[in-house]
Amino acid sequence: MSNLWDLSHIKPVSQIVLQGATIPAKFWNGVRARADTTWMRQKDLGIWRSWTWAETGAIVGELAHGLMSLGLAPRDTVSVLANTNAEWVWADLAILSCGAVSNGIYPTDAALQVQYLCEDSGTRVLFVENEEQLDKVLAVREHLPRLEKIIVFDMEGLRELQDPMVTSLDALRALGRAHAAQHPGLLQERVAGCRPEQLAILVYTSGTTGKPKGGMHSHGALVYMVHAYNRFLPQTERDERMCFLPLCHIAERIAGEYFPLYTGSIINFVENPETVPENIREIQPTVFFAVPRVWEKFYSGVMIGLREASGLQQLVYGWAIGVGAAIADKVLAGQPVGAVLKAKFQLARWLALNNVRKLIGIHRARYLLTGAAPISADLVRWYLALGVPMLEAWGMTETCGASTCVPPWNIKPGSIGPAGDHNQMRLDPATAEIQVRGPNVFMGYLNQPEQTAESFTADGWFRTGDIGTVDAEGFYSITDRMKDIIITAGGKNVTPSEFENELKFSPYITDAVVIGDARPYLVAIVMIDQENVEKYAQDRDVPFSNYASLTRAPQVQALIQAEVDRVNGKFARVEQVKKFFLLDTQLSAEDEELTPTMKLKRKLVETKYAPQIETMYR
Repeated sequence: MSNLWDLSHIKPVSQIVLQGATIPAKFWNGVRARADTTWMRQKDLGIWRSWTWAETGAIVGELAHGLMSLGLAPRDTVSVLANTNAEWVWADLAILSCGAVSNGIYPTDAALQVQYLCEDSGTRVLFVENEEQLDKVLAVREHLPRLEKIIVFDMEGLRELQDPMVTSLDALRALGRAHAAQHPGLLQERVAGCRPEQLAILVYTSGTTGKPKGGMHSHGALVYMVHAYNRFLPQTERDERMCFLPLCHIAERIAGEYFPLYTGSIINFVENPETVPENIREIQPTVFFAVPRVWEKFYSGVMIGLREASGLQQLVYGWAIGVGAAIADKVLAGQPVGAVLKAKFQLARWLALNNVRKLIGIHRARYLLTGAAPISADLVRWYLALGVPMLEAWGMTETCGASTCVPPWNIKPGSIGPAGDHNQMRLDPATAEIQVRGPNVFMGYLNQPEQTAESFTADGWFRTGDIGTVDAEGFYSITDRMKDIIITAGGKNVTPSEFENELKFSPYITDAVVIGDARPYLVAIVMIDQENVEKYAQDRDVPFSNYASLTRAPQVQALIQAEVDRVNGKFARVEQVKKFFLLDTQLSAEDEELTPTMKLKRKLVETKYAPQIETMYR
């Protein structure tokens, strides 16, 4: 791979870079060792604020003492209901430092979902971000007898609130300072009392097949994983990361919080979810993890912008990306890249590709990481053509993050890579289900011993529910979820995710669900990319008054039909989609059709839109 990318700084790190058998032990060792080094940055009201390790430690210490002053005992549960920000991490580290259990709740969850998660986890104290999140809790708190205190990060609009259960983050810190003065050694005792086998965090599944289940992870598993990450995704204190995905999801909790805690990489928090593209360009992270939806959005933005460029600019981009693709193909095939092609690539970068990278915010990136959902192999190749290694990782809530990762020196688009040396993987000979075993595998589902037992084989392997293949080099590929395989009326087994991923490569399509089980042919329910489709319609004077009318416009229907036809050309006739239906409601994570990670729930969509599906089969 050295013919295209500089991989000299992506070397596995096996030695322990920060001591500690638990996450709080590692954190406080980091505070002592890196005291004056910047660890966090966050943009607030247009200004970037920084915190050193020592400053972070002071805040976390105050919060931990504040929680203990409220009577928080080891193994009690505290939940956090907020967008990803520095306060989320402070609260999390304070909870863990008390020896308590930390649980995250998606900020997009509705009040009834918040109630269920607080009930199921036995939450005693709840951190909320602002008035909006507080309102959800107040609406259901009469059903939460175990909830004793609500702590608010941002008190804007709540200054006049008189509620004995509600207090501010600043007030909790003040309580903590007083408590620390009276009990100077108590926090160190709590941290020392944490054991590797002890429950540390709860991570709830997204709930695509019923109510969310609380995956239990120990301190030992979290430490084990951050050590493993440094062997296949090495980082140092010189790296800049961006933390913007939900911290209640296992992917960002490990990669965006605990791994930088271990390695000392600087964490940059975005202003809010809407400013992510702008903040990425400001931060220019050296290591960047995102889900496929984000990578698709960046690609779509470039493609839409290209359509508005001059003819000359389009020609230059076309030539440049063609050179990048030619080199990427050679490198992926293990073939040498000649001096002439290398020179062309340098020119291509200078003329166009560097500008594209800067536009996205990945110009300084040593590598890009994608995971948490399937990604199109063509999209991976596009980023490779820009000259940045894109590595795909795979894991689950239950595996405590990544179980596999594509190595930068042997990238195979479409593959999730070989099993990491921290766990074992195998395919079930009967079903081709991927199964995992190792110290990283979770402790089980909270309050659900039967579900826990069902998720393991008789010989102790975790059943992932993902169907896959493995090649001669040990590289795994995911073909589908066991419950999502379609068997058509003609008896043909079809993997819907392959077609769906190709559709999502379109700048005009955000998500899609292919349907056809026991049916004569395949159909699709499609969710359009509102921003890009609206711009397409405006540029062509297509009349529309709202989102629903936009989806019904004949020109938009024709646009999506062209995208479906493009993808159909890559599949056998029996695997092609014959008809589609555009969702005419603008969905958000608060809608029941979407998981908190913005994925369409296949079964729910099939049920809710059954009349539209039946129409496509008439």
